Order: sequence, then C-alpha cells, then structure tokens
Amino acid sequence: MSCWAKLKSSGWVYPTVVLSLYGFFANCRVAEPFLTPYLIGPHKNISEEVVTNYLFPIWTYSYMSILFPVFLLTDFLRYKPLIILQGLFLVTNYVLLCFGPGLPAMVFLQVNYAVVTSTEVAYFSYIYSMIPVEKYQLATGYLRSAMLAGYTFGASLGQVLVSLAGMDLFYINAITLGIMSIAFLVSFWLPMPQRGMFFKGENVAPECLQSQQEGTVWSDALKEAVTVDTEDAGSGKDGTMYEANSGWCSLQNVASAVQLLWQSFRESYSSRHLIYWSLWWALATAGYGQVFNYIQLIWDHIEPSATSSVYNGGVEAVCTLVGAAAALSAGHIKVTWAVWGELALGFFSAVGAGAVFLMGLTSSIWLCYAGYIIFKSSYMLLITITTFQIASNLSMECYALTFGINTFAALSLQTLMTVIVVDEAALGLDIVTQFIIYGSYYAIISVLFLIRGTYTACFYHCNPEQTEAKATESSVEVISAAYF
Repeated sequence: MSCWAKLKSSGWVYPTVVLSLYGFFANCRVAEPFLTPYLIGPHKNISEEVVTNYLFPIWTYSYMSILFPVFLLTDFLRYKPLIILQGLFLVTNYVLLCFGPGLPAMVFLQVNYAVVTSTEVAYFSYIYSMIPVEKYQLATGYLRSAMLAGYTFGASLGQVLVSLAGMDLFYINAITLGIMSIAFLVSFWLPMPQRGMFFKGENVAPECLQSQQEGTVWSDALKEAVTVDTEDAGSGKDGTMYEANSGWCSLQNVASAVQLLWQSFRESYSSRHLIYWSLWWALATAGYGQVFNYIQLIWDHIEPSATSSVYNGGVEAVCTLVGAAAALSAGHIKVTWAVWGELALGFFSAVGAGAVFLMGLTSSIWLCYAGYIIFKSSYMLLITITTFQIASNLSMECYALTFGINTFAALSLQTLMTVIVVDEAALGLDIVTQFIIYGSYYAIISVLFLIRGTYTACFYHCNPEQTEAKATESSVEVISAAYF
C-alpha cells in the first residue's frame, strides 16, 4: 500500500493533513501586506481618500450582510463546498487585483473578499465533523499552526521580493494568484463529511445539551426529530443506523437543527461569566478589525510608499510570530482566570489603547510599527485566553454557535464604526483622527473591564472558598489554551 493510501485510510490524520495544507497555501498571501501601496500606486491609481472613505467600507458592509447566512449554509452544506468556494474566491480576488481595470473592479473586489472572510468559519468547523472528540485539541493546534506558518511565510517572502529583489507589486500579486490556485486545487482533496454540527442527518443526540445542563429535558419536537423509528430504520454500509425517511436536508433534520440551535444559544449565554468574556470578544474584535483594515493607510500616511521603502511584509511577519508566541504562552500561564481574567482583559486592553494612540499620533514609522506589534500581540494573547475560557465550558456545537454569534456582534459594531467614522457619507474622517477614535474606543473597553475585574477580584477575595474552587477549575481549563 502506498504512503498516500495509508494516509487516506488513517481516519483523522488524512483530513487534518489536507486541511492544514489548504490553510497554509490559502493564508500564504504574499501581496496582502502591500495592498494599500498597490491600490494607491500607479497600477490602480486610486486616491488615499477614496480607498479610506469609500472602497474599504464596502468590504465591511458586504461581510456584515452575508456572514450569518453563510454560517448557517456552511453547516447545512457540510463545510467542504464552502471551503472550495473560499478557494475559488481567493483565486478571483487576485485575478481582479492583477487584471481588473479601474475603480468598479476594485469595488467588486471588496464584495469578493467579503465572501472569502465569511467562509473562514468552515475551515475550523470542517474538522470537528470529521474526527473523534479526543483529537479536537491536537487537530486544532495543527490547523492554527498551518495558518500562522502560511501567513508568516507569505509576508516574509513578500518583504524579501520587495526589499531585496525590487520586484514590482504586480508580479507579487501574480505570484500570490498562483499560490491561491494551489490552495483551490488542494480543497478538492478533502473528504466530504457525513454530517454537520447542527444539520446532522442521523440519529445523533445533541451533545451540546449535555455539557452544562445534564438534567435538561428535551422538547417533544426535538425527541421526534432525533429518534429513529426502528420499523423504518436501515443500516448503512459502515454499520451505522439511519432513518429511511429523514435525510440530511429533510424537514425533520431542519426542525432538529433549529431546535438544537436554540438550545445551544440558551446554554451558551446562560452563564454570566461566559457573557462577560463574549462581550469583550465582540467589543475588542470590532476595534481590532478596524485597526487591521486601515493600518496600511496610516503607514502610507507617515511614510508614503511612492517615496520611501516599505516594510509592511516584515512587520506583519514579526507580528504573527510574536502574536503566536503570546497565544502559545497563554497555555502555560497558571492563573485563576475566573478571578483575575477580567482584570487581565482590562489591563491588556489599556496596553492596546496606548499602542493605538501611539500609531495615530507618532510621526515615526518605526514607532508606528512597534505600536502595531504591541497591539496585535496583546490582542492575540487575550483572544486566545477568551476563546479557551468559552470553549472549555461548552461542547463543540455550542462553541461553533457562540463563535458565530460573537463574530456577528463584533462585525455589527465594526460596521457601525465604519458608517459613522469612516464612510464619506457620514463623518469621513482622515486616517489620523480615525486612529485617535479607535484608541479612545479601546480605552473605554479597558475602563469597563478594569472596573468589573476589580469587583470580581474583591468578591472572590472575600469568599476564599469560591476562589479555591475556581482555581481548581482553571488548572484544568488552561491546558487547551493554545490550541483554540
């Protein structure tokens, strides 16, 4: 038997390897750190004001409009078609960048890229429908590492080609187009999942309902949707039982999925502790999205790419490495997060606020680069801690829904900021003023969580028996920090 045949027959290893390969190539976007110089430069010749106040907001609005429908469609179609779709749109994204003429093509590019970002949920969700539960942590670590490795390699390669080879940005986009084509082809190698997390299409008890509420009684409708009638049941080729009249897209399956979604929602947000972590996730991610989207514009404002050297790729590579190290370190920090977590959110949000103010107020490109590295690293540290705090208390079905809802809430806030601050139809502020507002936004988040964190720490200080229980709880939770 060949090595490839052995790999395909190894169960969880094959889909993990193929998906990791896809993640590496799909994130190896050599030209992405140089998008703004490419748009503003002679290739597209779009003004900085149009890029800032008109073009980039289109992506935010498009992403907002399709995120939640795509989230549900991803599970209904069982992930693989959406991963293939993402690969296809990554290809068309760079076809447009290379050959699309004028502003209308760049407007369509923003809508095209919104499809790419909205289908990212399929990347991690896919693997959970393909592998046993005991392999979740290991597989997630591989997938996250593949993404980070691809992004770091792509950004580093782009910087080398610009700084050392002096390559024109058009050819760097052409190279990226070739790499995205490889990712698109790799996506076809993925095996097709037999079920989704919510649209299961088989007699699978909703695990979500058992993780925190063991005594929950299902409704009669849900029981009917997931119970197999032994008279109509048959056996599949793999020996598993299925309901003859209840396929994965049947009315019963849809009813079961809707019921499971509702139960997952109730469970996910039944804990005040999880609500606070989710609130920080949504608030901070909205601010991070704005900074990430517009950072190249402020770099170009401080040091115009037309008259000076550009080190965007090198900075992004350093950010990814430092951020990955920060995220990995979260798995080894022995802290009672239930007690000190909210204070940590407040403190590092203050660090992020200071870094954003630095980026907006400095006239030194190197200080701006340093501020961005600090900001992105602190965010990656906190989002890792927040993620495992939520995931460690929920099943994967509930976690997937919570991820989707929190991301949707963050994008809603980001859209609101874009409408008010960025869009030329409203305030249409210049890039420096925008960053001062984003720094103020992070400062408000910091104050809120410092106040809440101080209250939580004082409460547990006055109730040491609860503190001890939470310490035991956190020592178990922290193990999975670096993998989600």
